[in-house]
Amino acid sequence: MALPSASGVPTISVVFGSSTAGGAYQPGMSDYTIMVKDQAKVYLGGPPLVQMATGEIATHEELGGADMHSRTSGVSDFLASNEHDAVRLARQVVAGFDLRASVPIPRSVIDGTPPEPPRYPAEDLLSVASADIRVPYDVREVIARLVDGSRFHEFKPLYGAGLVCAFAAINGYQVGVLANNGVLFSQEAQKATQFIQLVNQRGVPLLYLSNITGFMVGKQYEQGGIVKHGSLFINAVTNSTVPAITVVIGASYGAGNYAMCGRAYRPRFLFSWPQSQCSVMGAEQLAGVMDIIAREAAKSSGRKINEEQAAQRKMLFKTAVEEENDVYYTSARCIDDGIIDPRDTRAVLTMCLSACYQGAWSGAFYSGISRL
Repeated sequence: MALPSASGVPTISVVFGSSTAGGAYQPGMSDYTIMVKDQAKVYLGGPPLVQMATGEIATHEELGGADMHSRTSGVSDFLASNEHDAVRLARQVVAGFDLRASVPIPRSVIDGTPPEPPRYPAEDLLSVASADIRVPYDVREVIARLVDGSRFHEFKPLYGAGLVCAFAAINGYQVGVLANNGVLFSQEAQKATQFIQLVNQRGVPLLYLSNITGFMVGKQYEQGGIVKHGSLFINAVTNSTVPAITVVIGASYGAGNYAMCGRAYRPRFLFSWPQSQCSVMGAEQLAGVMDIIAREAAKSSGRKINEEQAAQRKMLFKTAVEEENDVYYTSARCIDDGIIDPRDTRAVLTMCLSACYQGAWSGAFYSGISRL
């Protein structure tokens, strides 16, 4: 399984029943893995072996059930409701492969089929994405108003829910989409790393829809390897060889900017929506952090804090950060290629993809040594 994948030949495992011991590595090493709910079992050791070896009592589902691997371990990429659905999902994966040309071209060029417009009007984007970037929404609503037929094939939909990864088409041009749906955890970072590798294997452009305040912080997440997993994600973004297009549809803060292919990561095109912001972090949070640091410095030197001055200093700092976060401030300094009306996003992306598809792109995807 490793050798075909390394040579660019996609591998798919569809697990209908048990895949144990050494057999567990076949779905584990496949590029795409589909498991049938309530039937598939993938583990190194089943319940009897686990009980004899460790004394632990566990069920088949707990050790290697399809639902567990789809939601918790990430071994499964797609959870099928039954065997027929598993075959359908496998056909859907294969349909995304383009084996006819070194650079995939729109279907309309191949057989004259006109691209299917989204089923939902672009005007909806003005209400789907709030002018206040702190208001959450499901980014799938944005994707559905950009892609052909509002159809997209979501990768690992039950794993790392804070990042939507999907295969879709925009005016006939195939793309791999990464879109934020919340803060990034380790699961999201691992999911994104695999997805970027798959998109490079397919040889289609990447579209980043960025609305990210950053990676999750705290003792639990630091000890769980958030730096390590985030590094893998950013490594994949950096070394990806297919064209990348970024649209900042909300926040683009700190390390989240790195992960979602900010300016420093050389996207072919980078645009911003009018309400978007780009900064180290939000103005309120950054002002609060600086206030805490100032208080700790005063405490260590034995100085008394003047609360009135501290509050004024915090407010002035917050105001200055808000001004520099503003999309017009950052766009004027070439942090993006321009501010676009959300309703024009599909048309702008079509022009960008057309430019990308004018020439071949090449180069093997190799991420270097990774701290796994």
